[in-house]
Amino acid sequence: MGQPTQLKSVTGGKKTARVASQPSAAANEKLANLMHRTMDCLPHLIWVAGDGSQPAWANAAWRDYTGSESSNWLDAVHPESTARLAALWDKTLETQTGFQEELRMRAADGRFRWFLVSALHHEGQRHWYLSATDIHDRVLAREALVRSLGMQEKMLDASVDCIKIVNPDGTLAHMNLSGCKALGVSPESGFGMKWLELLPPEIHAAGLRAFRQALRGSNARFSGKSVVPGKPPQYWDNILTPVLDDNGKTMSILCVSRDVTLQQLAEERLRRANEVDELTDLPNRRAFQEELRPALLHAREKGSGALLMLIDLDHFKHLNDTLGHAAGDHLLQVMARRIQGCLPDSTFVARIGGDEFAIVVQDVKDDEAAMRVAHRVMLQLDPPIHYASKRINGSMSIGCALYPRDARDPMVLMSNADAALNDIKVNGRGGVRIFNADIMRPLEEAAVQMDQARRILRDGTVRAYYQPKVRLLDRKLMGVEALLRSQDVEHGGLQMPGTVQAAFLNYDLATRIADALRAKVLADILNWQRAGLPLVPVSLNAAPVEFMRDNYAERLLKQIEKAGVDPALIELEVTEQTLDERGAQYVTRALLQLKQAGIRVALDDFGTGHSSLTRLRNFPVDCLKIDANLVGNFGSDPAITAVVNAIGRIGADLSLELVAEGIETEKQCQSLLAAGFEIGQGHLFSRAVNADAISTMLASEGLIWEPVRASAAA
Repeated sequence: MGQPTQLKSVTGGKKTARVASQPSAAANEKLANLMHRTMDCLPHLIWVAGDGSQPAWANAAWRDYTGSESSNWLDAVHPESTARLAALWDKTLETQTGFQEELRMRAADGRFRWFLVSALHHEGQRHWYLSATDIHDRVLAREALVRSLGMQEKMLDASVDCIKIVNPDGTLAHMNLSGCKALGVSPESGFGMKWLELLPPEIHAAGLRAFRQALRGSNARFSGKSVVPGKPPQYWDNILTPVLDDNGKTMSILCVSRDVTLQQLAEERLRRANEVDELTDLPNRRAFQEELRPALLHAREKGSGALLMLIDLDHFKHLNDTLGHAAGDHLLQVMARRIQGCLPDSTFVARIGGDEFAIVVQDVKDDEAAMRVAHRVMLQLDPPIHYASKRINGSMSIGCALYPRDARDPMVLMSNADAALNDIKVNGRGGVRIFNADIMRPLEEAAVQMDQARRILRDGTVRAYYQPKVRLLDRKLMGVEALLRSQDVEHGGLQMPGTVQAAFLNYDLATRIADALRAKVLADILNWQRAGLPLVPVSLNAAPVEFMRDNYAERLLKQIEKAGVDPALIELEVTEQTLDERGAQYVTRALLQLKQAGIRVALDDFGTGHSSLTRLRNFPVDCLKIDANLVGNFGSDPAITAVVNAIGRIGADLSLELVAEGIETEKQCQSLLAAGFEIGQGHLFSRAVNADAISTMLASEGLIWEPVRASAAA
């Protein structure tokens, strides 16, 4: 290829500068041939622009691919790019800067492939070299990747979850459309902002902990929240997953946030339902128990003390029964508002039961301050409360305990306040009681008795002892009263009923003890019967609490029937208190049913309670028993003497059997006999004895002439 003094462009016809030195034609031709042979060996497509005296030249790879030795390389370019590349070529020749472009070139078979075309110009030379490298497969792969990424991005944008990619330094690398909307970020922002700064301040601590955990290569999770101006808050469940490189180092963190706003609102409604009393809109017992500990902790940090008050509206059931439950609800709502209104804002007020309120008041250190607060609360019943044109009258009982004086543990403090409340309710209701150690002694004794009751049931040490019932006229055995005793396993002695007295206020324990005692009694009756002994009625005592469920008669009759004992041999003793207790209608039904089955009914301790002749008319009573206290003062106390004589006349008029308990002397025996009493019990005749001693009495035709041996007595 020669070196002319001027070189005209193949396309533009532009002139180039003259070359300062001109090698010989032979040398140029030799050099050109060498270059051509060298370029023919290259796999790249090469095209060399010539001057006006020499045409453009293409190497073998170019010729093989295009199938021609076109003097214009633009002939091989895809028609869609020809105009743009022609303009670029002209500019390149003018500025002599070169270029590099990806473009499609036509093959000999008419198909097009992608090439990377570079235009090179060596300074001081008049030639331009175009090198075309086949990049078709790479371009197709790249386009496929772009399509795939585009599809993935569309998929991410279509997701309702907020998907974010966070750099290790905490900056936001990418976020889908849902995330942008939730955090108020424009998709065109380019990101790069701090991810945590897009979240509300109260979420930062939890988010930072989760982010650090993910940086260490572990999955993390936290509850989040986003607030965009003009929109309601959204709640999110955020899961952070580290993206690791080949060395296990965190390259980035994938954060997927799922909108749990509806779930959060539902949980909030459920929490409110679980923690807020629907009637008064006050916190309920559950919320109070959760709040009590933090409230006391606050008082401890301040060193100010706190007052816990438990309030019970007196006779609330009577109000519901007389004016209706709507009136009771109205009273509760009014009292809730008034109590909240009369106490400081820091006070926590809750409704923890039907008619019970609990209050925690801060900054109360002593009894005097506690009484002032309690009195302020009690005054809230003074202003009239009306419902359906009727005034609701009421009173309240308040039990108080001071923190930390009375207890430091919340549950113990609650128990102490409850003990104070129970103490005032037991002693007449109405007023305030502040906890002190003396209040706990009866409760502690009751707890010991309850534990003892459970122990004798567990160990099976219930025993039946019997106190004879004697005809006063001739000392003949007319019956026996079954009494509870228990065997002391540890010391070997017998325990009296007083050791388990509190158990007879508990339905479960009372019925279990009664069942166990009756089983012993029925077994003894069968043994006496099998021995051919003359039988006498056996009296069983029933605790008032046993009638709290309407199945007493059925349970007793079933036990008697299963044992195979004649119901006529059983007498049931109930106290006047039983007839006054809640569930008295159950008592009436049970006694009538037992009476129909042939069981006698005795009214025990008659004359010591709220005695009424109405009871003798309404209840199927066969026998009246007077207490030992009446017997002991009979003849010495004029009032008691008059009462006993009156009972004697009543019994005679109503044809009721009369029994006197606690007869200690012969004088008492004769006086009671003169007053109309036919049957008596007491140490004058016999102490309570075991079943073997009763067998001996029955075998001697039931005559009691001398004291029973002490070894058999209890």
